[in-house]
Amino acid sequence: MTRKTIELADLIDAVSAGGAGCLTSNTDLRPAAGAHAAVAPAKFASKSDYGTYAYEKRYDDGELADVVLIDSKQSQLNRFEAELVKAIHDGDETLSRMPRLLVSYDRAGKLIELSDVEMPHRGFDAHFRAGYVDGMPTTQLDFYRALRDSSPSDARALFDASPISIVFGSWDSHRKAQQGKWRSIVTGEIIGFCAPPNKVGEEVMKGGGRIDPLGAKIELSAAALKALMERQREGLGVPTTDEKAKKASAAGLGAIAPNLGALAGVACRRIIRSHVLSFAALRQIRFGAGAGGDAACRALLAALALNGLARSDAELNLRANCDLVEAGEQEVVIHGRGGSTVEYEPLTVGAADQLLADALAHAEKTADVVWNGVVLRIDGDPAIVQGAGESDGPAA
Repeated sequence: MTRKTIELADLIDAVSAGGAGCLTSNTDLRPAAGAHAAVAPAKFASKSDYGTYAYEKRYDDGELADVVLIDSKQSQLNRFEAELVKAIHDGDETLSRMPRLLVSYDRAGKLIELSDVEMPHRGFDAHFRAGYVDGMPTTQLDFYRALRDSSPSDARALFDASPISIVFGSWDSHRKAQQGKWRSIVTGEIIGFCAPPNKVGEEVMKGGGRIDPLGAKIELSAAALKALMERQREGLGVPTTDEKAKKASAAGLGAIAPNLGALAGVACRRIIRSHVLSFAALRQIRFGAGAGGDAACRALLAALALNGLARSDAELNLRANCDLVEAGEQEVVIHGRGGSTVEYEPLTVGAADQLLADALAHAEKTADVVWNGVVLRIDGDPAIVQGAGESDGPAA
């Protein structure tokens, strides 16, 4: 069967009235080390010190089966965002022109800049709302108020300032009224079909330890240990007044005997990465540019989503002990009315870049879209950066 490359015309047809329902992308994956290798799924907080995995029931060839969540929907979108941020920092010709909000902090003389592409609440994030522009609170700016007032019936202000807020979803949840609540137009996950999980409280554990080449046991006098801890006060995770600080192990000295203190990996008979881009969701949004102009804006958002998808799929970097490789070609399908489907070639980064460039050029001509990079630079509240610190917890 001959497959074609996705082109701008396909997206315009899909986002226009009566168009296709969605685009799906499915790829079979496997452990890089081979079928015998276990993988480390996403870990979530629990009552135990070591966290837990998320198990669900899914159908596999018509049979209900157990699966483990290897990468969640939110995590997949975070990976889309991370790859788009890298491309912007690398000076990608089209993505670097994408409108975005930028907040800046000064941390001990070092400039920190964060955009809506990487913020958890995108354009409505607290870092933007708490900041200032030329001394005026961001929330008092007419420009920012306009994008917060955007709705599906007129999303032009948000589209022109923070298109990423529409693509990956956002919620202006801390606003008293007129809360903007935008569902993501693209979702994704990675799941692994596996054996049924053990009963709660009977998780399979793996062993680990630490060797200190100088000596398994290192003892310091109280004075020497206190002096050592004081020298590292700013960088240590244990306060110097903590009871743990009375042992050299608090400073990372000495050996740790092998123990079963971490969740073991999970063996999976099949691993699937899947994504859905909803054209139906895009068709609910208007931009005040007429039928043709609105379709051009929607096609641009769809192309932006696919660009993030292509870049993320090309980088199978999840977490330690979870190295995966593709076990087959990416299956890309557009699902039309009445069960009709059209298959397309796997989406490469190069093809996605061309698609985005074409969509932008069409939107510029059809809907007067302007992409000139950062549209609003915000000064972050100094109190926020001063109070920022790291927190321990399970890493998904």
